Amino acid sequence: MNHSRSAALILGATIAIGLAMAGYFLSDGLVRLKAAERYVTVKGLAECEVQADLAIWPIVFTASANSLPKLQEELDAADATVTAFLAKRGFTAEEIGRSVPQITDYQAQGYVSDRPPLARYSARATLTVHTPKVAEVKKAMAESGQLVTAGVALAQDYGSQPEFSFTGLNAIKPKMIADATQNARDAASQFAKDSQSKVGSIRRATQGLFTITNRDANTPEIKNVRVVTTVDYFLED
Repeated sequence: MNHSRSAALILGATIAIGLAMAGYFLSDGLVRLKAAERYVTVKGLAECEVQADLAIWPIVFTASANSLPKLQEELDAADATVTAFLAKRGFTAEEIGRSVPQITDYQAQGYVSDRPPLARYSARATLTVHTPKVAEVKKAMAESGQLVTAGVALAQDYGSQPEFSFTGLNAIKPKMIADATQNARDAASQFAKDSQSKVGSIRRATQGLFTITNRDANTPEIKNVRVVTTVDYFLED
């Protein structure tokens, strides 16, 4: 009987010790888990201004005539004038592209109006300059009034606006990512200082997309490159 009671006491004590130890380790694990969850989420910004390194300039002009041969003659004359204008400013033949002219036959379309067109045919042609010479394009655009003086009927619409692009993003990506990450760490450090903590290792980092926009409407050749990173930093006591 005494032997049974002793065995029961030993078993009970063992269970109690086991539960106590389990509680300790469970409590310690929860504390560790809670500590591991202490982190701050911050955003880091990096941006810089760059010059566009590619220009696409569509030069649109029109011509009209009462016969197709005469219309082609007018188009050829305007084309030659525009080409000479561009060549004088340093653009090569390889940098100038041509599209098929769009021709309208008012008679075939049954044009009806109180004031019929002065000529049966009209044409719209485009010469496109595709070049890295951005500064030269800007200068030529400012001087394009000389084409009008020379008899070229320039036209403009939404689809023929000049475009300026920046193609060197890969070269500046590493530095911008580093700058954005440093900016995020600075923000985390300030938060840690205010909360009497220290910044630990990175828990998670997400890089946003790079965006390239015009600095303003008047200088589309100057671009603003921007990237935002989101970083979670662990906080330590």
